[in-house]
Amino acid sequence: MGAYILRRVLLIIPTLLGIMIINFALVQFVPGGPVEQMIAKLQGGGDVFEGFAGGGNDAGLDQAEADNSKYLGARGLPPELIKELEVQFGLDKPPLERFFRMMWNYIRFDFGESYFRKISVLDLVLEKMPVSITLGLWTTLIAYLVSIPLGIRKAVHDGSPFDNWTSGIIIAAYAIPGFLFAIMLLVLFAGGSYWQVFPLRGLTSDNFDQLSVMGKVLDYLWHIVLPVAASTIAAFATLTLLTKNSFLDEIKKQYVITARAKGLAENKVLYGHVFRNAMLIVIAGFPSVFFSVFFGASILIETIFSLDGLGRLGFEAAVGRDYPVMFGTLFFFSLIGLFVGILSDLMYVLIDPRIDFEKREG
Repeated sequence: MGAYILRRVLLIIPTLLGIMIINFALVQFVPGGPVEQMIAKLQGGGDVFEGFAGGGNDAGLDQAEADNSKYLGARGLPPELIKELEVQFGLDKPPLERFFRMMWNYIRFDFGESYFRKISVLDLVLEKMPVSITLGLWTTLIAYLVSIPLGIRKAVHDGSPFDNWTSGIIIAAYAIPGFLFAIMLLVLFAGGSYWQVFPLRGLTSDNFDQLSVMGKVLDYLWHIVLPVAASTIAAFATLTLLTKNSFLDEIKKQYVITARAKGLAENKVLYGHVFRNAMLIVIAGFPSVFFSVFFGASILIETIFSLDGLGRLGFEAAVGRDYPVMFGTLFFFSLIGLFVGILSDLMYVLIDPRIDFEKREG
């Protein structure tokens, strides 16, 4: 097992490098970079992307204007200012040099500073982390706590009325987009048109610091009910049906028939024999599920509930061409994701020691 883990760890290096190379290369061809963003702010204009429809240089441009015209909206600005902006954003160097310098910094976990927020990328990520932890952790835990018992009961009562009507509800819930369900929750329970039961935005109230310990806990739980419910709705279907199908496959195997023939109680058969084998794929996949929810929380849900999390951070960095935030978070989260893949494999071995990845590779 040690050799397998070592190979997986070494494989992280080329995989991570490939991810960074592809994304860095794509960004070089995308218009509206950080210089254009700053020029738009200096000119007092709106969205820098409004200028994409225009093109070409006017015949009357002098050489300085022709040099500046490679940036949208740069006409008429002093070339010295454009050079200063290029130096400020590190764009005065060739792309290859910039890439290697960036990777050297990232290897040392130096992710730089945001172009437009004047705060380090790491501090920015830590600032947004509580929102993502809240959505990711609660969504994953609730989905597992509900889906596993429900999936087991559906498998035991396969084909019964209970199985049929719960399947209908699960499929209907899966078909509803999370953001649409979030809007419905706001309309119904956040003072939209009916009841003012839950707060409209944020993770805490304005007077959170003045509350007692229990008051802070209740205030926090009060705020997360709606966003967590909106994030969780789609996760029920996949986990529930996966649990049910895993149990059905195991229940039909010979060792279950033998256990029942020996007179073992049904609960002993289900939870003493079937559960461990059926839950292998479900429980071992917990790290991957949590990571996907944690870092892939819906941008729309964060926006609807005014939650400033990692989803919105990544979206705003991409729109604003904040390259340090874009590439820093990409490197950091990709690295974590690759290690989570290894952790998932270790979970398989922990749950079922009979699994040997080295023999399978051999």
